[in-house]
Amino acid sequence: MAETERSFAIIKPDAVAKGVTGEILARIESNGLAIIALKRLQLSEQEARGFYAVHKERPFFKDLVAFMTSGPIVAVVLEGEGAIGKWRDLMGPTNSDEAPKGTIRGDFGTDIERNASHGSDAPETARLEISYFFNATEIQAPVEAL
Repeated sequence: MAETERSFAIIKPDAVAKGVTGEILARIESNGLAIIALKRLQLSEQEARGFYAVHKERPFFKDLVAFMTSGPIVAVVLEGEGAIGKWRDLMGPTNSDEAPKGTIRGDFGTDIERNASHGSDAPETARLEISYFFNATEIQAPVEAL
């Protein structure tokens, strides 16, 4: 049995603009992950640069920042057994051209940049990413099923 953990997800501007936020959130929940925090926001250039600072030396950094500030995003904290791996499996490969149908990126992404979603790749990354967008009072324990 996998350990209960938290992960961080972003529904990116391309998916928000397509109107598929609800479908992505429904897929998250139907795959056993609890949404324990959620907010829709517009990233400033400074916020996007800070969040993606790990990529600042990469040639795609400027385009990534421009894309992530091009429209609203939905930031989400997920919790569940093996949440990080489960969310990454649901998203599919980073390049939407290589992502199979049935995955978030395969169904809603268009390329390696406009790939509909982001997800943490490790527990430490998840902690950092969650704290970038949420404070402790914004994160709620999962509601038990009735």
